[in-house]
Amino acid sequence: MKHLCFALTLIALPAFGSEDIADQYPNSVLYSKPVEFIPGVFSAIGATAPPTYENAGHNNNLSFIVTGDGVVVINSGGSYQLAKALHDEIKVLTDQPVKLVLNENGQGHAMLGNTYWAEQGVKIVAQTEGADAFEEDGPGSLRAAQAGLKERADGTELTPPTETFEDEYIIDMGDFHIEALHLGPAHSPGDIVVWLPEQSLVIAGDVAFHERMLPIFPDTNTADWLETWDGPFEALGATYVIPGHGHPTNMAQVRRYTKGYLEDLRGKIGAHLEAGGSLADAYYVDQSAYANLDTFEELATKNAGRVFEQMEFE
Repeated sequence: MKHLCFALTLIALPAFGSEDIADQYPNSVLYSKPVEFIPGVFSAIGATAPPTYENAGHNNNLSFIVTGDGVVVINSGGSYQLAKALHDEIKVLTDQPVKLVLNENGQGHAMLGNTYWAEQGVKIVAQTEGADAFEEDGPGSLRAAQAGLKERADGTELTPPTETFEDEYIIDMGDFHIEALHLGPAHSPGDIVVWLPEQSLVIAGDVAFHERMLPIFPDTNTADWLETWDGPFEALGATYVIPGHGHPTNMAQVRRYTKGYLEDLRGKIGAHLEAGGSLADAYYVDQSAYANLDTFEELATKNAGRVFEQMEFE
């Protein structure tokens, strides 16, 4: 009951977005110091802003599990230096070695730190589609990191995962049973969640968003994402959620700002199409209900346009 009470306390606290705060942890390239959500499960919460020099590209959550027989890291980080900084924090907390890194998808913020972990001899695992996406898109992600982060990207190279899986990767380590699951199409190719059934906690990665607006990419199929959500993701029955971006929370919050947002936007774009509306006008469908989310200004119109282009041919 201790870890449940502790998590409930955290969930009850207001979770403030951090888009306007340049850096919350000046002593490290990490945007924030790792915090323990439930015993043994930590996350360094990234900025809810786009990657910048000031936040060192740490704009997603870098989580890890101290199992009692080693550490499992979720996301290698968006640069060599972020991976090293996270490892420095882990070594302050425990003398248990990092034995495994899980990449939540093929994006730069999940995989660009792989080189550091490979140098430590750590196994790096990703879903097959995520590894393929990183092979294709990694060079562009690296160039963007080098341009934006400057010397804070020093040491960052392209290192693929050492192992891949299709549907599930199961780990029993120390006191934890850990399931890395590819539940289906979601935000980007190779999205996985890390499910801790005994703790009823899911490290959801980019399957689930709140606090910041979710981005819809050209290869994001929103209908498939909703199908994945309504099926296997909800079927987990998670009580606690560490999303890919934003503070730890619960299913009600991520349901509202992920599933609810996608359904609302698709509904409005669908009505716009039925009325014979154009792409030019689709950018301005009413999304004001989500204007409180960080990155709204950067993403709302882009999201509307991409959903229009998808639904036009559904």
